[in-house]
Amino acid sequence: MTTDITPKSPEAAPVPPPGPAPVKKRVPQGHKRLLTRRDRVTLGFMAGVPTLLHVALVWFTALASIALAFTSWDGIGFDSIKWVGLDNFKQLFTDNPQFWPAVQHNIIWFVVLILVPTPMGLFLAVQLDKKIRFSRVYQTAYFLPVVVSLAVTGFVWQLVYNPDTGLINSLIGANKPGHYIDWIGDPKLNLWAVLIAASWRHAGYMMILYLAGLKGVDPSLREASSLDGANEWQTFKNVIFPTLRPTNTVVLVVTIIEALRAFDLVFVFNKGAQGTELLSILITNNIIGESSRIGYGSAIAVVLLVISLAVIIPYLIATFRKERRA
Repeated sequence: MTTDITPKSPEAAPVPPPGPAPVKKRVPQGHKRLLTRRDRVTLGFMAGVPTLLHVALVWFTALASIALAFTSWDGIGFDSIKWVGLDNFKQLFTDNPQFWPAVQHNIIWFVVLILVPTPMGLFLAVQLDKKIRFSRVYQTAYFLPVVVSLAVTGFVWQLVYNPDTGLINSLIGANKPGHYIDWIGDPKLNLWAVLIAASWRHAGYMMILYLAGLKGVDPSLREASSLDGANEWQTFKNVIFPTLRPTNTVVLVVTIIEALRAFDLVFVFNKGAQGTELLSILITNNIIGESSRIGYGSAIAVVLLVISLAVIIPYLIATFRKERRA
C-alpha cells in the first residue's frame, strides 16, 4: 500500500477588488500650536496700541467734551471746574448773536456742496469711466486739490480774490480805484467766495468716490441695456445710477461731515468774521481764544455733534433697511 504524498503549494493572496485604494485614517499626533508666545505678544501689541490711542484721542475726548459742556472752566487747573448745568446751552441759544448765523452758514455750506460739486464730480467720473485718452492725467489733475492742504488752498484762492492783483478782478476790470470788489472783506460776497474754493476741492473728492463706484458696475448690465435699445442717458438713469446707491450713501455722509467740519478755508480767508461765521470757528474762538471758555466751547461742540448725528443716523438706518429688503 502506497501513500501519495503531494506537496501543497502555498495559497495565493486574495486579490483586492478593483476600485480606489482605501484611505488610511491618520492617527492624531497631538495639538500643534499655530502661534508662538512671541507671535501673540506681537499681535497684541499691534492691535492694542492703536486701540488705546483711538480710545484716548477719540472716545475719551468726545465724552470729556460732553461732560465739560455742563461746566464752567477757564482751562487753568481742574479745581476751577464748576458745574453749571444747562446754563451754557441757554446762553448759546439766546445770548450769542453769532450762533444762529453760524448754523445758517453751515446749512448753506451743505446745500451748496450737495448741489454743485457733487453732481460735477459725478459728471467727471462718468466721463473718465469711458476710458478716454489721457484719462489718468485728467483724473490726477481733478484730484490734485484734494491732496493739497486746505490751508494751501486758502492761500491760493486769496491770491485769486486779491482786490488789487487778483485774477478775477484783473479779468473783469475791477482792480482800479473806485471799482474794487472786495471778495473777502464784503459780508455779502465772502461766504460765496469761500464756497467756490470749497466746491473746487470737493468736486475732485466726489469724482474719485463715484469713479470707484462705477468701476464696480457689472458690464453685462450696460450690454443688456444697449440690446434693449436704451440710449446713454436712459442707461445711466435706469441702470447705472440705481446700482450706485451704496456710493450715494457714502457721498452724503462725507458731504455732511465736510459741511460741518469746515474750518481751514474760512480761517485762512478771514478767521470766520464778517459774514463767514461757522460752528467750528465759534468752538475754536471760545476754547483757544484770548478768554478761554472751555465749557461754553464744549457746549457748541455738543450741538455740532447732535446736528451731525441727527442727520446721518436716520439716513443710514433707512438705507440699510432698504438694502436688507432688497
